[in-house]
Amino acid sequence: MRAMVLQRSAEVTTSPLTLQEVTLPIPRPGEVRVQVRCCGVCHTDLHIVEGDLALPKRPVVPGHQIVGIVDAVGRDVRVIKEGDRVGIPWLYSADGTCDYCRHGFENLCDNAQFTGYHVDGGYAEHAVVREDFAHPIPKTFSDENAAPLLCAGVIGYRSYRLSGAHADSRLGLYGFGASAHLVLQLARHEGCEAYVFTRSQAHRDLAKKLGAVWVGAAEDVPPQPLDASIVFAPAGSLIPHALRALRKGGILVLAGVTMSPIPQMDYSLLIKSARFAPSPTVHARMCATFSNWRRKLRSEQKSRSLILSRPIRPCRR
Repeated sequence: MRAMVLQRSAEVTTSPLTLQEVTLPIPRPGEVRVQVRCCGVCHTDLHIVEGDLALPKRPVVPGHQIVGIVDAVGRDVRVIKEGDRVGIPWLYSADGTCDYCRHGFENLCDNAQFTGYHVDGGYAEHAVVREDFAHPIPKTFSDENAAPLLCAGVIGYRSYRLSGAHADSRLGLYGFGASAHLVLQLARHEGCEAYVFTRSQAHRDLAKKLGAVWVGAAEDVPPQPLDASIVFAPAGSLIPHALRALRKGGILVLAGVTMSPIPQMDYSLLIKSARFAPSPTVHARMCATFSNWRRKLRSEQKSRSLILSRPIRPCRR
C-alpha cells in the first residue's frame, strides 16, 4: 500500500514526508483494518514532523483524524464488521487496567499510545486499530466533515466543557483554527458570547461570520472581562494576555498538546483565583459524547466543519 512516511523530523518546508510502498498491515486479534477514505491534517502532525514532539517510533506514518471503511477484522472482534465506516482518533489505545483507565480517563494512562505517533496513522491507504478505539461514524456526516471531529472536534468539545462556559458566559478563544471554529459554533448554540483573539484578518472575518461578538489581537483588551478562555495556539506568550482578560475566578483552559515556554508572570495575574485546566487529549467516552452532540447539531443544520480537500500526493508539501 502507499503511505506518506516520516523517516526523521525536519522543517516541513524541506518535505520530510516521502511517498512509499509499505507492507499492508494485517489486523491482530481484537483489531480491525480500515481502508482510509480521508485523514484530516492536524497541527499536532506538524509538531511531530518538525520534532516539537520527540518521535517514539521511526519511521512513522503520521495522521490521526482517520475516516474509512473496515475491510478486514481480526480474531475476537465482536461488534465491528467488514463494511462498517469508522473513525480513528488521536488516542489509539490504553492498557485498560490502571487507575485512570478504570475510572474512564484512559487519555491519562501512562501506557497510552497515540495514532500517527506511537503507531502508524492515516497518511496511508490502510490503518489498523483496536476495535474498542474505533468509533462508528454517523451517516449524517460525509467523510471529509467527520475527519476533523476526531481531534479538532473532541479536543475543542472537552476544552469547552472544562471552561465551565454556559448561557450568557463570555468566552475567549485564542487562536482560530480547526478546533476553535467548531467551539465558536457550539458556544453560540448554547448562548455564550464569543471573543476571538487571532492575528489573521481572514480568521477574524470568519469568526465574525460565525457569530463572534468581538475579534482582536492577543494584546488587545476585550470590552468586558471574560468568564473563561481557551488557548488553542501553542504559544506560551499568550498566557499572560489571556489571564489579564479574565474576570476574578475565571477559568483558563490550555488545549494544546505542546506549547512554547510560558514567560515569567506577575503573581497578581494568578492571585485573582484564575484556574488552569490543561486539556491536551480526550478519552473514548468523551468521543462518544461529542459525537452524539455533534450529530444533533448537524441534524439541525447549526454546525459545520470548514474543509479543504487534497489528494495524498500533494500533501508532501
